[in-house]
Amino acid sequence: MNENCDCARREIEFLAIIARLEARVAQLEAKLAATKVKLAATESELAKAKKNSSNSSKPPSSDIVKPPKSPRPKGGRRIGGQAGHPRHEREPFPPEAIDRTIVHELSCCPDCGGSLVPSSKPSDVIQQVEIAEKLVRVEEHQGRAYWCPRCRRFHWAPLPPEVERAGLVGPHLTTLIAYLKGACHASFSTIRKFLRDVARVTISRGQLAKIIGKVTWALDGPYRELLARLSSERRLNVDETGHPENGKELWTWCFRAEMYTLFKIDPSRGSGVLVEVLGKEFDGVLGCDYFSAYRKYMADFGVEVQFCLAHLIRDVKFLTTLPNQATRAYGEKVLDGLRRLFRTIHRRDEMDEPEFQRALERARRALLRKALGYVPDRSEAQNLARRFREHGEAYFRFITTPGIDPTNNLAEQAIRFVVIDRLVTQGTRGEKGRRWCERIWTTMATCDRQARSAFEYLLSAVTDSLAGRPYPSLTPSGP
Repeated sequence: MNENCDCARREIEFLAIIARLEARVAQLEAKLAATKVKLAATESELAKAKKNSSNSSKPPSSDIVKPPKSPRPKGGRRIGGQAGHPRHEREPFPPEAIDRTIVHELSCCPDCGGSLVPSSKPSDVIQQVEIAEKLVRVEEHQGRAYWCPRCRRFHWAPLPPEVERAGLVGPHLTTLIAYLKGACHASFSTIRKFLRDVARVTISRGQLAKIIGKVTWALDGPYRELLARLSSERRLNVDETGHPENGKELWTWCFRAEMYTLFKIDPSRGSGVLVEVLGKEFDGVLGCDYFSAYRKYMADFGVEVQFCLAHLIRDVKFLTTLPNQATRAYGEKVLDGLRRLFRTIHRRDEMDEPEFQRALERARRALLRKALGYVPDRSEAQNLARRFREHGEAYFRFITTPGIDPTNNLAEQAIRFVVIDRLVTQGTRGEKGRRWCERIWTTMATCDRQARSAFEYLLSAVTDSLAGRPYPSLTPSGP
C-alpha cells in the first residue's frame, strides 16, 4: 500500500516537473519569437538607413557619408592626354574678329648683330584676349531746356523712353548683372564687389534688386507663353525638388518638353499643381517617377504615364540589401530581368525597328514573369509585385509609344541647376524672389536646350522691354 502511494506521489511530482519545463519552454519559445520579430524589424530599419542614391529614389545630395574611393592601381592611366590620342587645340580667331595687330620686328641679327632680310616664312603668332582697362562707359543724357516767350514757360526736350525706363544702369550692364545672379549663382554682395573692384562702379543692393525686378518683368511674357504651351505637348518629363523660403518648404516643379524647360515654384507637392499647369484634358505622355501625385493625376484624369525605370532599378536594388534571403533572391531575379531589358535597349542600333520592338517585347514578358511569379510573403517584395500588377503598362509605355524615354533622366538633369542654385543661395524670401527664379531658371535651361546664348537672349529681352517692343519668344518656333 505504501509502495503504491510513493509511486503515485513520484509520478505526480514528475508530471509537475514536466509541466513546469513545458511552460518554461513555451515561455522561451515566445521570447525567441518576439526576439526574431524585433531582430527582423531592426534589420529592416538598418537596411532603410543604408538607403542611398544608388539603391533608392533618394537624391545624391543625401549621400552624406560615402565610402572612400579606392586608390588608383599602379600602372593605370595617367591624368591628362593619352598616348596616341589626337591633339586638340583651340581654333584661332578669324581676321574679322581681331581688333588690332601689333607687328614686332628685329633691327639686327640677335646672334651676330648683322643686317637681316625679311623672309616669306609665316610669322610667329600669339593671339591674346584682353578686357578693356575701363569696362564701362558713363553716358549722360540731357534734355535741353527751352524758354517760350509766347507762353512764357520753360520746356525740356524729352529723354528717350528706353533711357527713362533703364535709369542708372543701361541694358548691357543690366543683362550682365542678371547673368551673374541667374547663371553664376552670385549674391548681391558678390555682384557689388565685382562691379566695385573690376568695373569700378558702386551700385547699392537696393538698386541691384530693382535691376533684377526689371529683368523679371522682361522675362514675364516669354515665361507665360511657355506655360500656356505645356498642356499641348505630346511628351513631357516632370520632376520636383524642395525650395526653402523663410523656414517654409515650397516645391520647385520642372516641366521639360522636347525643346524647352519650365520651372514653377508652388507651396504644394500634390497633384493639384499638375491639374493647374497641364489641365484635366492633358493628352500627352508624362514621364515621371512613382511619386503619389503623378499616380493620382493619372488615375483621376486617365493621363498616360511612363514611370521611370531607373527609379525602379534603384528600388529593386534595395530589395537585394534586405536581411531576408527570399526577398534578396526575389530582388536579384527582378534585377536580372531589368538588366536584360536595358541590354536590349542599348542594342537598338544593331537591329531594325521591327526586330527591336520584338526584342523589347520578349524582354518585357520575361521581366513580368520574374516579377509576378513567386513573390515572397514580405511587405517589400509584395509592394514591388503590386507595382507591376497595377502599373506594369505604365512602366513599358516607351515600347509602344515612339519618342518616349524609359527613364526620367531628362527632367532630373534639368533640375540639377536648380539644386545647385538652392544650395548656393539658400532659397528665396518672398514672391519677388520666386518669380525671378522661375523666369531666369526657365530662360537658362531653355536657351541651353536650344543651343542659344543665354546672355544674348537676356540682352534682347531687356532691350526690347526697355524700348516697349514685343518680347523675343522662347518657344522653339520663335525668332
